[in-house]
Amino acid sequence: MKIHDLITTSDALADLCERLEKSEFVAVDTEFMRENTYWPELCLVQIANTEEAAAIDPLADGIDLTPLLDLLCENDDVLKVFHAGGQDVEIIVNLTGKTPFPIFDTQIAMMAISQSEQIGYANLVDHWLGIQVDKGARFTDWSRRPLTDRQIEYAIGDVTHLSVIFPKMLKKLIKTGRGAWLDAEMEKLADASNYIVDPETSWKRIRQPGRNPQALGRLKALAAWREGEAQHKNIPRGRIMRDETLADIASHPPKKQGDLAKVRGLSNAWKDNDIGKRLLKVIEDAEPLPKSEMPEKMKRGAPLGKEGALVADLLKLLLKIRAREIDVAARLLTRADELEALAAGVRDLKVLDGWRYDVFGKDALELVEGRTGFAVKGGKLSMTHIDDMQASMQESQIPEETPADVPEEVSEEASE
Repeated sequence: MKIHDLITTSDALADLCERLEKSEFVAVDTEFMRENTYWPELCLVQIANTEEAAAIDPLADGIDLTPLLDLLCENDDVLKVFHAGGQDVEIIVNLTGKTPFPIFDTQIAMMAISQSEQIGYANLVDHWLGIQVDKGARFTDWSRRPLTDRQIEYAIGDVTHLSVIFPKMLKKLIKTGRGAWLDAEMEKLADASNYIVDPETSWKRIRQPGRNPQALGRLKALAAWREGEAQHKNIPRGRIMRDETLADIASHPPKKQGDLAKVRGLSNAWKDNDIGKRLLKVIEDAEPLPKSEMPEKMKRGAPLGKEGALVADLLKLLLKIRAREIDVAARLLTRADELEALAAGVRDLKVLDGWRYDVFGKDALELVEGRTGFAVKGGKLSMTHIDDMQASMQESQIPEETPADVPEEVSEEASE
């Protein structure tokens, strides 16, 4: 594979993208900094196909990233392969308003062909290639220039390995017939709305203080205000105020600015400064949350109770068994809250639909309805149908009949 020098000019980038657009897929990774900013700062882009790889410097003076962004977001003929690509995709959405498409994430794909739920990149490379990745540059300040040869080599390695792993992974997915299992997960990754923060809906990401319309109205107003403050200052929203503090203020609003000094999580300066004044104005102007915006109650059946909790525990045990049997990540099949809902009587669940029903949901439902149970076979815990268990027990019983070669009178004497 040809490894290019760091690309710092528009012409070199355009030439690279012209070649890459003829590929079936490209492996993509980014390096960025976001510890001290609201918006992640893109510092490096790495890209590779099966023939060449390069690192691109988006901080280079005058470089035009348009050919790269067009390749990622406008060219539907080239598959874009990431590993744990959520934050990489977020950066691209911030730049273009679009997600790379079509898209494939190797971390998500590993859930369909192994029991790994969030396999790290180093473990992925070790699993598929038997190569130990050098982790020495993980905590590099990628915004500092110049980058060293070691930093660039480390960064490009992320996509050169990925370009070798992806075809192997795809071959296994085709062989096992599990590619369709990943469709919904990949669609979620490609949905731009998952990465665009709308200040008016940002309150939904915060743990809600009950269902009081007044408190939720304040929560909505405060969350939108915090988002605006953080964006304007380009600092992390937590630097303005932590979620826990915001929710506490929404539930127990201060009556005057001086009371802000008593709020846990705020400095004493808030009782006098301008940001404290703006906060109090938001609280005063907040209106109750309209009924149409009230969060939906979680779907629940009857309260679990002790017996229901035991059924939920059995379902979780079944999940572990099935995930082990078919070598798939349990989280891809279902989650604990869904199993608890199933135990409580809810039936409108993802686990009872499509391929999930075929590989797990059917057995889970039969367990809840008493048609299957657990058995130990060959030293391993497994599932078995109750009818099969009863038939097996009947076959193992010795018939209580009078032996044919025993005279009838002897039999009668023995019975006296």
